[in-house]
Amino acid sequence: MYINGVRVPVAGATGVLGGVLTAEPAGRGARPALAGRDPGRLARAAQPRPGAPPVPFDAYDSAPRTRAVHGPAAGSGGLDAVVTAFGPVGSGPVDFGRATGVGDEAAEYRMAADVPAPAAFFRAAPGIMRPGSVIATLTGGVSGRPRARTADHSASEAAPRARLVAARPGARTTDFRILDIRPGHRDTGFADRPTARTTPVGRDPHQRVGVVVDATEAEAEPPRTAPDGTPVADRRAR
Repeated sequence: MYINGVRVPVAGATGVLGGVLTAEPAGRGARPALAGRDPGRLARAAQPRPGAPPVPFDAYDSAPRTRAVHGPAAGSGGLDAVVTAFGPVGSGPVDFGRATGVGDEAAEYRMAADVPAPAAFFRAAPGIMRPGSVIATLTGGVSGRPRARTADHSASEAAPRARLVAARPGARTTDFRILDIRPGHRDTGFADRPTARTTPVGRDPHQRVGVVVDATEAEAEPPRTAPDGTPVADRRAR
């Protein structure tokens, strides 16, 4: 897939990582649509990209999820990729700490953003995407390597990854690619709102996004980050 000219909505474009994932392909000629929850941040994100339509989107509201896919598709004549890059938003609780000490509110808040919302994008996209298109979802490193004091966080990250793995055989028959992007712990503001302990500040997200886009162009699985910070290349996605 050549990035130049690719039509791609990015859900979570108003976040730190989603913003970087929008800017890098746009710099290579992609045609992004920016989907985000906060109207002010969405307008600011769209300002330097006059051709990128802003699309209101809330991971906690089922109706806008499908519109965030079908709206850009109708406006641009189709889609070549869909990227989901969002998680718990605003000042909501983050579920770090002992499994017995996190609380139902924090666990349910995270699960609502991490599981049904990406799944809705996944269901909406294939019917309007051309052959060879890409569905990419960002998942955390804990999705494949759960760690102590992240029980609910690990469970919610593992669910979308399990969906991607289970869907890949069927995706081959319809000729679209599924990418599980695991950029590792990045500095996205996530560390500013833990419930039970201090979360270490992550690495600069710009360090990985260029590599992810390169891997997408090469039709390879984007590299993930090993616990020691080194990149690890998985097998091809299809």
